[in-house]
Amino acid sequence: MKILGIVLIVAGIVMFLVTGISYTTEETVIDAGPIEVNAENEESLNWPPYAGGIAVIAGFVLVAIGKKK
Repeated sequence: MKILGIVLIVAGIVMFLVTGISYTTEETVIDAGPIEVNAENEESLNWPPYAGGIAVIAGFVLVAIGKKK
C-alpha cells in the first residue's frame, strides 16, 4: 500500500505540471500500387488539473494507512 501511495503522489504531481500529452499518428490515405499518400494527424490526450489533486490525496491516504499497520 505504501509503495502504491508513493507512486500516486508522484503521478499526481506530474499531472499538475503536465496537463496533457500530444502525439502524431500516420494514416495511409491512398495506396494504389506504387503510389502511396500518407497523412499525419496530431492527437492529444488531456486531463483536468483536479485529477492530479485527487491522485495526490489518494496517495497520502494510502501512505497513512500503510504506516498504521
